[in-house]
Amino acid sequence: MTDLPATNLTMLTLVKPEGELEVFFERRPMPEPAPHEVVVKIATTPINPSDLGLLFGAADMTSARASERDGLPVITADIPEVGMRAMAGRVGEALPIGNEGCGVVVKAGSSPEAQAMLGKTVALLGGEMYAEYRCLPIQMVMPLPDGTDPVDGASCFVNPLTSLAFTETMRMEGHSAIVHTAAASNLGQMLVKICAKDGIPLVNIVRSDAQVAMLKDIGAQYVLNSSDPDFQSQLVDAISETGATLGFDATGGGKLAGQVLGAMEVAAAKRMTTYSRYGSDTFKQVYIYGALDLSPTIFSSRAAGLSWSLSGFLLTHFLQRSGAEVAGRMRQRVIDELTTTFKSHYSHQISLTDALKMDVAQAYNAKRTGEKYLIRPHG
Repeated sequence: MTDLPATNLTMLTLVKPEGELEVFFERRPMPEPAPHEVVVKIATTPINPSDLGLLFGAADMTSARASERDGLPVITADIPEVGMRAMAGRVGEALPIGNEGCGVVVKAGSSPEAQAMLGKTVALLGGEMYAEYRCLPIQMVMPLPDGTDPVDGASCFVNPLTSLAFTETMRMEGHSAIVHTAAASNLGQMLVKICAKDGIPLVNIVRSDAQVAMLKDIGAQYVLNSSDPDFQSQLVDAISETGATLGFDATGGGKLAGQVLGAMEVAAAKRMTTYSRYGSDTFKQVYIYGALDLSPTIFSSRAAGLSWSLSGFLLTHFLQRSGAEVAGRMRQRVIDELTTTFKSHYSHQISLTDALKMDVAQAYNAKRTGEKYLIRPHG
C-alpha cells in the first residue's frame, strides 16, 4: 500500500502581475503523512461552480489560449483591470484547485486512527483535489461504506451539506418554507428530495420548461420558469401558498434575488389587516450563495418593505456556527442517503489532463444546467 510514485501531478492556477491567468500542471513531491494524516489516491473529483471561481477567477475566457509545458496542457487568459483588482490578494501565488473528492487511503501516519483507514474508500474535503494524490488530516476525510462507487462518493460534501444547511438554516431562523433559484442543478435536485422527505414547502425557480418537467418528475410541487411572461405573479402566488420567507439564490447577479424579496413582501402584504406605509412587518431573508450571473445584483429595497435582509451564505461559515453536533448529524445523513437523496449525476467524465484541453475547459466553464463534469485523475 505504500509503494507510491515519487511525484504527484497537481493542477495549479496563477495570477501574474502583468495581468495574465495561467492554469497548468506541476509534478510535486509525493507528500509524507504526519501521524494523524492519510494519503489518498484520488479516484474522482467534481468540477463545482465554486471550483471555477478559483480556477479561472475573473479572467476573460474569451481570450483564453492553449499551449504546452513539459508535454502537459496549459491555458492562459487575459485578466481585465477590474479583475486584477478583485484578485490582487493572489497575484504571484500558484494555487491548487478542487474542493472535494473521493479515493482510497494508500498510506497512513503512525497514529492508530490513521492506520485504521488504510485501504478504505473515503470522501475528502480540504482543497487541492485536482491532483493524483492528496494528504489530509483524518478529520478531513469521511470513511464511506464498503463497496461505495467513487462516482457516488465524489460529491459528498459541497452539494449535499449545502442543501442540508439550507433546511437547517430554515429551522434555526424560524422560517417554514424555502425559495431556491437555479433549482435544476444537482444541488437543487437534492434539495427537492430533502424537502419532500422532511415535509418542507419548496418553491423552485428554473429557466426552461424542460427543467420544470425534470423537477416535477422527481416530486417537486412548485416549479416556476423565470422566462415566463407572468413569472412574477406566479412567484407571488407560490410564496403566498407556501408562506416562504427564506430564499437561497445561486445566480448572484441580476434581478432574481430582488424579485424573490419583492414577491415575499407582496405575499406578506396580502395577509395584513391594517395598512402601513412602511410595508409588512414580516421579516424576509434571501441568501446569495452562488455566482452563476457575474453581473451586478440589482435590487429595489422599497419593493421589499423595511423588514428584510439580503446577505451571503457559505457552507464553511455555517458549519463553524452550527457546531459539531449539527455537522455530524448532517454528515451521517449524507452517508445514509448517498445513493438516493444525495446521488449526483455527471454528464461528462474526463481525465485530469483533459480538464485543461481548451474545448473541454470552455464547455465546463459555461456552467450549463444539467452539465456536470467529473475528473478521474487516474483514468
